[in-house]
Amino acid sequence: STSEPDSRRTYTLQNYLNNDYKYKTHNLQWISGNQYLHKAANGDMLRIDADTGTPSVILANTTLDKYKATTVILSPDQKYALLQYSYTKLWRHSYTASYHIYDFNSSSILDDSLLPNDTQYISWSPVGHKLAYVWNNNVYVKDSPKAQSVQITTNGAENKIFNGIPDWVYEEEMFGTHSALWWSPNGSFVAYAEFNDTAVPVIEYSFYSEDTLQYPKTIRIPYPKAGATNPTVQFFIVDTTIFPNIRPTKISPPAEIQSGDHYLSVVTWVTDERICLQWLRRIQNFSVLTVCDFENATGSWSCPQDKQRTEESETGWIGRFQPSVPHFAPDTSTYYKVFSNAVGYKHIHYVNGSQAPVPITAGKWEVISIEAVTNKFLYYISNENGGMPGGRNLYKVLLESSPNSTKCVSCDLNQERCQYYSVSFSKDAQYYQLDCRGPGLPISTLHRSSDDQVLRYLENNTDLENSLKDIQMPSKKFGFISLAGHNLSYQMILPPHFDSSKKYPLLLDVYAGPCSQKVDYVFRISWSTYLASTEQIIVASFDGRGSGYQGDQIMHAINRRLGTYEVEDQIEAARKFSEMSFVDKDRIAIWGWSYGGYVTSMVLGSGSGVFKCGIAVAPVSRWQYYDSIYTERYMGLPIASDNLKNYN
Repeated sequence: STSEPDSRRTYTLQNYLNNDYKYKTHNLQWISGNQYLHKAANGDMLRIDADTGTPSVILANTTLDKYKATTVILSPDQKYALLQYSYTKLWRHSYTASYHIYDFNSSSILDDSLLPNDTQYISWSPVGHKLAYVWNNNVYVKDSPKAQSVQITTNGAENKIFNGIPDWVYEEEMFGTHSALWWSPNGSFVAYAEFNDTAVPVIEYSFYSEDTLQYPKTIRIPYPKAGATNPTVQFFIVDTTIFPNIRPTKISPPAEIQSGDHYLSVVTWVTDERICLQWLRRIQNFSVLTVCDFENATGSWSCPQDKQRTEESETGWIGRFQPSVPHFAPDTSTYYKVFSNAVGYKHIHYVNGSQAPVPITAGKWEVISIEAVTNKFLYYISNENGGMPGGRNLYKVLLESSPNSTKCVSCDLNQERCQYYSVSFSKDAQYYQLDCRGPGLPISTLHRSSDDQVLRYLENNTDLENSLKDIQMPSKKFGFISLAGHNLSYQMILPPHFDSSKKYPLLLDVYAGPCSQKVDYVFRISWSTYLASTEQIIVASFDGRGSGYQGDQIMHAINRRLGTYEVEDQIEAARKFSEMSFVDKDRIAIWGWSYGGYVTSMVLGSGSGVFKCGIAVAPVSRWQYYDSIYTERYMGLPIASDNLKNYN
């Protein structure tokens, strides 16, 4: 078109580095069926009534500033709050911190000697105000903030025995949390795991920290690599109602798990006297779910065989990264769970004892997660809408209708702007916060479950919308490439005023790990935004074989063969891009981080002739160097009798 040249400025590298244009999210934390906490812009901690939206200040910013509190953890009965200070990050999720206990009754903090400094984890009981915490790798419980601490474990030792917290590999690859401690729903029992890393080989590296130190620190981490000795795990439950008696009861895994190396993978309390554990073999294609009950007469826990359920995969591994979480029905014995159906798509199944699981959903798409279950309905997130694997919408199943009727709650709320949602439900699923994360600017709304009506808008990013009007922003285009018998998705971030008669350089932004997804409907402002806006580079991504959320046939294609199809498919996608009229085939590059760095390195080493150059950040260089839980999930063991040939 011959319209006026666009005089608006582009999005620059400096804009990206300064984080100049960030969208707002609305952080809230449900504390009951109809109340949530929200930290206001001025730093006040507000308690808000979900129905009316009426806020009350429960902790003023002046109080939080006075105690240098960065985070507030409210007790469920709202009588106390933990005020966190001197936070020190450790690994991806773990950290230590110290805590003041604030008493709302006296509007002051309790004596600081009630808790040790540098706690590794702390948590209120789900009801009332008991406390459990981990300090120096040991578990402690307090009946109330002012009560004496009861020490539950005594064998905790740095880098050797971890009680109530995971070791490095469990934190990174299994739990994705900084704790391994679980309160029962009413706070009668505390369950915790004990990890023994005594025999795990240690990685040591120099860390050049503060420049005041003349010598670097040596960091030591028990780090099991592929095929190496793994940590062992034991699981205990302690009854907090019989203190000062401390009798942790050990729950052993079922025989078919116990017989070899194994993992504790998922812990789910059902009631105060029922807990559900999932155990996984070291070869991660076999897991067992057990339901364990408290026997009042003996004070012990039993896990009857008729309540066990085995999950196996013939074509790959269990779950996306580990077994999925079971969502128990109100009857506390049957549950809903996401796992692969007969044709390899991950769907919701209803499990009732030893009866055959009943499929609740089916189709050539996948359920991402179950979000809420009540007597009447079940909410889940899936990518069914529009056949877009990179979409996420909220659906509701009416369980009382026969057959179950399903409707999409979010699909039509704002079709253009919103096709990727996440959700957060109140304690009894009466209300929920719906977060639209793209493709347009994020919006956050509050809904009631009875009719799914929007009660109010929590955040709509109008300020950002207005400030972006002055900037030439890129656009995003989606498409499919047919490859290896599959229809596979790509996306392109296109420069402003994209002109298909021109030739643009193209950068392939890659991750491509198992169950990954780079092509999605999330709104992002990133380095790619700058490259497209200011440097006029197309930034493309492609989800090939091995990627997730499109069925096991695609995802398990790289089972036991990392570094093959997922690498070839990125090269093939780039070839297809190079044939597009608007791509300059002599200026195609590739870059990636972590698994993406590995794929970049493999692509550059393949001699395909498609790429001019590439950037590999923090790449895996050889699978024997990477950790056991991640690597073996996809590759098995690096021994001749297993899969050594595909490691080398």
